[in-house]
Formats: sequence, C-alpha cells, structure tokens
Amino acid sequence: MNLQHISRRRLLRNATVAAALGSLGAGVPATTRAAEATAKSRATNGLNVRDFGAIGDGKADDTAAFTAAMKDASDAGGDLVFVPRGNYLIKGTLDVPENVTLEGVFRAPTARTQNHGSCLLAVAGAGSTDGTAFITLHQNSTLHGLTVFYPEQKQTNPPTPYPWTVRGIGDNCSLIDVLLVNPYQAVDFGTHPAGRHLIRGLYAQPLYRGIFIDQCFDVGRVEDVHLWPFWGGWEGDLGKFTREQGIAFLIGRTDWEYLFNCFCIGFNVGFQFIKTKAGMPNAVLTQCGSDIGPTAVRVENVQDHAGISFVNGQFMAGIEVKETNRGPVKFTACGFWGIPTTDSHAILEGRGHTTFNGCHFVSWAKKNADAPCIHAKRGGLTVTACDFAERGKAQVTIEPDMDAALVFGNRLRGKDRVTNNAGEKAQVSLNVVSGQQS
Repeated sequence: MNLQHISRRRLLRNATVAAALGSLGAGVPATTRAAEATAKSRATNGLNVRDFGAIGDGKADDTAAFTAAMKDASDAGGDLVFVPRGNYLIKGTLDVPENVTLEGVFRAPTARTQNHGSCLLAVAGAGSTDGTAFITLHQNSTLHGLTVFYPEQKQTNPPTPYPWTVRGIGDNCSLIDVLLVNPYQAVDFGTHPAGRHLIRGLYAQPLYRGIFIDQCFDVGRVEDVHLWPFWGGWEGDLGKFTREQGIAFLIGRTDWEYLFNCFCIGFNVGFQFIKTKAGMPNAVLTQCGSDIGPTAVRVENVQDHAGISFVNGQFMAGIEVKETNRGPVKFTACGFWGIPTTDSHAILEGRGHTTFNGCHFVSWAKKNADAPCIHAKRGGLTVTACDFAERGKAQVTIEPDMDAALVFGNRLRGKDRVTNNAGEKAQVSLNVVSGQQS
C-alpha cells in the first residue's frame, strides 16, 4: 500500500481540503462473514497466539504461529492479537500489519521481566546492525504490554550487534508499556516516515542506540521513557562500551516532536539533534534528563525558525552546541551537575541563539580550575535569573566572535567572574554576588 505522507505545512497550505473532506462519509467496510468464519477463538480480547500453535516454552520456534495470528487479524480488517504469559522463542522476525495490535499481559512498563509475563525471545540477525528489524510496525499498528529479550546477547565490550528491535513504517505507529531488556538498537522511527507516532511507557537498556526519530512530518509524541541498565553490566565491559559509544535519543527531522518524562543514564550522548536528508528537528522536551555521561545534549543542527526547548530538565553533564547549528536552543528551569571530567557545562560554537533562564549550575571546572561554566564562542547568548552555585569559579566567558550576549539578573557566588571579550556586542549587568571573597 502506498502511503501519502502529509506534513503540517502542506495541511496549512491546503486548508480548503478539510472542508471538502467534511462532506464525505466516514463509513468503514463491514467485515465479511467469510473473514469472521476463519478467525480462531475470537473473543472480546481478539485472537490468541496459542490458538495458532504458539507454545511459549522458550524452545519451540513460535514465529509461524505469531505470523498466522496477525495475518488473520489483518484479514479481518484489524484486530488485537493477545500473547498470554510465556517465553516465546522467535527465530525469525515479526511484521505487525496495519490496524493490528500485538498485546501482552503487562499494563505498565516493567523492569527485569525477561522470562516473566509475555516475553518474546529474539535471536535473528546476530552479528550485524543491518537487516530486518525484529518487530516492524505499520500504519495504525501497536505493540503493547510485552517484554523483548535477547537471550544470546553477552555483557561484553563490544556486545553482539543486532538490527533494530522495533521499527515503524507509516504514520500512527504506537509502542506502549513495553520493556526491551537488552537491545543493541532499540526503536527506529526514522529510517522510514513514521509521523504521529506514540511511544509511551518504554523501559529499555539499549546498548548502542536508544530511540531514533526522523522523517516525522506531523507531531510525534514520546512519553515516560526510561533508558537505564536494567539488565546489568553497568560497572563492567558493557557499561564502558555504552558510555563510550551509546546515544540514547537521536533526533533528526521532526515537525514537531513532544518529549515528556524521558530519562537516560550512562550514555556517551543523552540527546543528540542532527541534520539528515529529510531535514532538521524542532522539539519541546519537558521534564527530561540525561544522567552520568560526558555529553547530556549535543546540538549539531535544529530548525532555524523553531529549534529546541528543554523545560524542567536535569543534566549530568555537558551541553554542546556545534558550529553547524543556526537555530535557537533554550533551557528553562533546568539543573546542571558535573561529573569528574566536567569543565564547562555548556560550550557554544554555533551561530544560533542559546538561552538559559531560571537555571542552576553546580560542580564544574573539575579538571581546569579556570574553566567557565558557560563558554560562549559564537552566536548569541542570553543568561538570566540563573544561580551559579560554585563559590569563586568562573561563571561565563564571552568570546570576541560572539554576535550578541546578554548576561543579567543572575546570582554569582564568591566573586564576579563573568568575562566579556566581545566588547559592545555583550551587555553584562545587574548580577548579584553573594558570599564575596576577600
């Protein structure tokens, strides 16, 4: 089926289409009696994979049974395929058709539920990041209440590569209340257009890549995501691999993206914003955080007119705005903590404007005692109503190549160490120093 991908902007340009569509009926073809007759054990909760031959003992290959059940659901015009408690070995891959829900027993995101509840054991594709995803979702299809576990994965450096665990192709793909125990690459909603996606209640320990979003031409939503070492290996070789190479959230073209309550820990980069062939992102991230990693946020590119905004975020540690960026980057009511290697909390090299409002900063200049908390090298900067809580340490350095900078109304500790090397292009005033050093 060829899908027509419609962006928000195209909808705005063609608003008259909506009026024309309003005159059309919304009828859906009735399921035929013949299709109903082919369904097995159809109950109020849909189909059951056991009725199609699934064993769930962790030994027999249940791929064919799952495929048959989902085909039956699709042929009926869309249905729910229920996966009761069991360990289902899937030696192949699963394709969830349009309008079909594959659902297990869980009704909230879980932790450490491999071999509990509705658990799928994934083994296909070992040794390569390419290839078919373990589960592919299509337009209006949903994965709900399941655990996915890779029983042959090892806690080594490097771990065994696998293709993506879940991939979306088409709009309105949903991933709800799912645990991905130890995926090498967790969720791909970017290789193919997957607008208006919904990820809610996802817990996972991605070893290399967490969530990739791109080609989202209508608003995508990501909520209540926790990327954390549930499976283990934090202090060993596997943890070292993820801290050196892992990226939790990789975000390309979006029109818009809303992220809410999204957390990650122990990755090389927490949130990375990039330019792809499809374009650049704009996103609003509320109550999101990246913990214990060298780079919490890396901005390579965001849309010039919209950019990204973090509100009530927490970061440990490191904000990088690269020279390639021209769009706005905003942090409002956010907290910044350092790790043992943290010097500057923010290094700004792009031509866009970066704003810090109502934020607090602690624990920087860990290696270089003179490193500023915010090092503004290019572009624009506004810092207001912030608290720099380290006594006597350098707060902000504004370099000559800055286009404009405003640093005012902040609380400084011990000594005013805001350095303006940009002359009249910067305004620094009304900052209060408390606990002054003699």
